[in-house]
Amino acid sequence: MPDIIHLLPDSVANQIAAGEVVQRPASAVKELMENALDAGSTSITLIVKDAGKTLIQVIDNGCGMSETDARMSFERHATSKIRKADDLFAIRTMGFRGEALASIAAIAQVELKTKRIGDELGVKINIEGSELKTQEACLCSEGSSLSVKNLFYNIPARRNFLKNDSVELRHIIDEFQRVSIPNPNIAFSLHHNTTEVFHLEAGSLKQRLMAVFGSSYNTRLVPVEEDTSIVKIQGFVIKPEFAKKTRGEQFFFLNKRFIKNAYLHHAVQSAFEELLPKDSFASYFLLLDVDPKTIDINIHPTKTEVKFEDEKTVYAFLRSAVKKSLGQFNITPSIDFNQESHLYNMPLKPFDGIIKQPTIKVDPNFNPFLTGAVPSNKRSESELSNRANWEKMYSRHADNQLELEVKKEDEIQQTIDTDWDDELHESNKKLTYQLHNKYILSHIKTGFMVIDQQGAHERILYEGVLEKFNRHKSATQQELFPKTIELNSLDFALVKELQTEIIEIGFDIREFGKNTYIIHGVPADTVNYESGGLLEGLIENYKQNLQELKSDKRENLARSMARNMSIKSGKALTQEEMNNLIDQLFACKMPYSTPNGKPTITTFSVDELDKRFKK
Repeated sequence: MPDIIHLLPDSVANQIAAGEVVQRPASAVKELMENALDAGSTSITLIVKDAGKTLIQVIDNGCGMSETDARMSFERHATSKIRKADDLFAIRTMGFRGEALASIAAIAQVELKTKRIGDELGVKINIEGSELKTQEACLCSEGSSLSVKNLFYNIPARRNFLKNDSVELRHIIDEFQRVSIPNPNIAFSLHHNTTEVFHLEAGSLKQRLMAVFGSSYNTRLVPVEEDTSIVKIQGFVIKPEFAKKTRGEQFFFLNKRFIKNAYLHHAVQSAFEELLPKDSFASYFLLLDVDPKTIDINIHPTKTEVKFEDEKTVYAFLRSAVKKSLGQFNITPSIDFNQESHLYNMPLKPFDGIIKQPTIKVDPNFNPFLTGAVPSNKRSESELSNRANWEKMYSRHADNQLELEVKKEDEIQQTIDTDWDDELHESNKKLTYQLHNKYILSHIKTGFMVIDQQGAHERILYEGVLEKFNRHKSATQQELFPKTIELNSLDFALVKELQTEIIEIGFDIREFGKNTYIIHGVPADTVNYESGGLLEGLIENYKQNLQELKSDKRENLARSMARNMSIKSGKALTQEEMNNLIDQLFACKMPYSTPNGKPTITTFSVDELDKRFKK
């Protein structure tokens, strides 16, 4: 029987390795930008075309490479960062495995131009599918320029699994932010097709956050800083009133490397305990600096997961640092620890040691509306007569009130005497009650039903938005004063992706410069809502739905719009509003559940009540 085990060709092995390292264009962006950081660059430019499918180019002004190093960098496991196993526990650079360039070159057409500082000529290398095509000397700037063209050109099946350009661009922006935020001392720029998405100047961390997420963050950021022998913590958290329904703006950086850690996230979330609205998440940008010997970052291909030697201690320091900052900047009530414990803010005692209670003398018969008011013992007969007229007028008012109450009692008695078993009787529509401003109780023939007012309204709005999509057009109420709304780059890219569907709902929005939209009109049934908050809430709920479920854009938007506009628990409703809500709910195609599948109605029969009252 012949042998069946054999070594894979290098080209196939590289393609398999590429599947772990390069999952989409954003993965290549991450690897190339981290290489540029390791080269000691002070300026990094990222250029992408067609969301990275056609071109990904990273240009830096780092140290550059010699001709031999440039060629060696495309070999598997070729690295300048480590020489022995112990070096893995002293890593402070971004890349060290020597897999990134080899993996990228296996699935794309790669061109590298690089020149060391002080050299007269640089080197140009072209590789396609791990095969070296050309290598020659060239004129180029100091540093490196690496272009990745036609990603997955030789693996069409992988290319077919890529999402549309808007989705892939959002992933690229994600990776760009994860690299640029912890390195505010380096200038970054991002260009997509012919548009400059980001232009970040070197500066402080706060300036970097404002440049990435918008100038409005200037008043939202609360600084966090703690320096211990185990971990150094610095960065910012967002004030509780600006908490979001999604986990989007949550960044941990360990030794300037973006990581994900649910345990540390819980530490921050617990520091915000009793400060956040229900179902909201704290936003934070926190940089942790620890000794590389106390962590292991070599447990995941993308190095986003890390093991700590003493995770509980880091948790305690992080929670304490965030809680201290929230108290120090008056976000939470705090005790003044600088005040001596035996001192209190109380007035000094008088010399005789006796504290007298202040008194006020009041004349109960004094009338300030009388001209030349005089003490009660000198009042004239006309004044006493005036007082009698006032008492007489009040007596008539009391009689009228009694008459109204008698009439109202008669009406209630008539309502009680109506036929309770007649479901279709008009008077039964009035038999609705609101419980705790949350549930609606309504009489039915066999007992009563309880309706969740928010869930019911979500169902009504959800089916209404879907109907608008089916008509491909809906009524729009034009704004008297158009609203300009500035979004962060991720939300701007998302609105651009959903613009057609948002317009079908009834919005009239138009792009206006970088990361900015102008709202000229809103759906006709939303005129009582603030237009900017309505659009922002729609996008926020849409992102939350993306995390919770997989659905098409229109269904997701319908769910988001319904959740954003629905009557919330705690809102008092009139009898007419409750009756209209019930009528509209039972006119729906699926009245018994919310868009998320939760029940909107539950019923209780008389038999169930009878059983509860039997001994």
